[in-house]
Amino acid sequence: MAIPVVYNVRSVVQRWSSAIVAVLGVAGTVGVFVAMLALAQGFQATLIASGSPGNAIVRRAGADSEMVSAIALEEMRTIEDAAGVARDARGPLASGEVVVIAAFPLARTDTEANVQVRGVSPRVLDVRSNVRITAGRFFQPGLAELILGSNAIKSYEGFVLGGTVRFGGGTWKVVGVFDAGGSAFDSEVWCDANVLNEIYKRPTNIFQSVTVRLESPSALARFKDALTSDPRLSVQVDRETDYYRAQSRTLTDLIRVLGFLIALVMGVGAVFAALNTMYSAVAERSREIATMRALGFGSGAVVSSFIVESLFIALIGGVLGCLAVLPMNGFTTGTINWQTFSHLAFAFRITPGLLLRGLGFALLMGLVGGVPPAVRAVRRPVAVALRGL
Repeated sequence: MAIPVVYNVRSVVQRWSSAIVAVLGVAGTVGVFVAMLALAQGFQATLIASGSPGNAIVRRAGADSEMVSAIALEEMRTIEDAAGVARDARGPLASGEVVVIAAFPLARTDTEANVQVRGVSPRVLDVRSNVRITAGRFFQPGLAELILGSNAIKSYEGFVLGGTVRFGGGTWKVVGVFDAGGSAFDSEVWCDANVLNEIYKRPTNIFQSVTVRLESPSALARFKDALTSDPRLSVQVDRETDYYRAQSRTLTDLIRVLGFLIALVMGVGAVFAALNTMYSAVAERSREIATMRALGFGSGAVVSSFIVESLFIALIGGVLGCLAVLPMNGFTTGTINWQTFSHLAFAFRITPGLLLRGLGFALLMGLVGGVPPAVRAVRRPVAVALRGL
């Protein structure tokens, strides 16, 4: 025979002053746990959103990022002519790109941040369909003109549409703002690749990567086979989404590990709070427990009842922790992308899956904190407890 759950609910309400300590401990732990996971989720989602499953990125063989890659113009022409590359009336949809890092002050703190300046081809908007000009215009090829990501113009000081800015030994005019759908490109500054090479006194007609639009997402294998089997080339080919997912892995894993460690330390405190609450409940209700057992409720029913009560307290704390962290969803922050050593703005991303994981973590703490007191509740002899009646 099971003890009604309403008994546990009434018990928690009557002993709210001791239960609230456990509730707040669980709520704080769950809030930090979900916030750290949301931070990692937002960073990863921002980078992955930069890629398109219909695009492929080509780099020098062995280069784990664009920063350490180099592709000559002759190689780019071979890549453009490969099977699987989409074409229109103007030719192949491909963008040879150059990436440099420039220091600009952050608007909020006035401290310098490393900003990724990407030199692109005039066809970049045809290749990357998730990017669109929202203000001003696209840069004119051959001129020192810039277009800024929607986060870049807000995050970095000195960027004004129609104004000028100096970096790399040259003077640039800001002519447009683009939106890249919340991806990493929104934190970048774009310009003509050839002009960027010239101003930075880098070899002309040398690119660091080539991004192509495929005829279809399934054309990747055909495109990759064509390039890797060509003796004139020594390149590696990745689907663009896979490349950016790999770029996000290092920092994402670090944030998650730190989140789990912090939550573990806080969780120990929350478990002790739950243990204290439940041990107090056992001590105060020893006569009730003895009476229930005398009425025919078995040891298993009593143990289950106390575990349910502990889980109920933990669930309340878990729900409060999730509600407390919900306003952070969409809050924009920034960090260094360790793969490129450049500043990246991204938003916390709280998903239903993360909230469920937070509630699951809360219930785990409730279970760990409820079992020992529940076992103790049934160990005391019934006759001894009933003598006090």
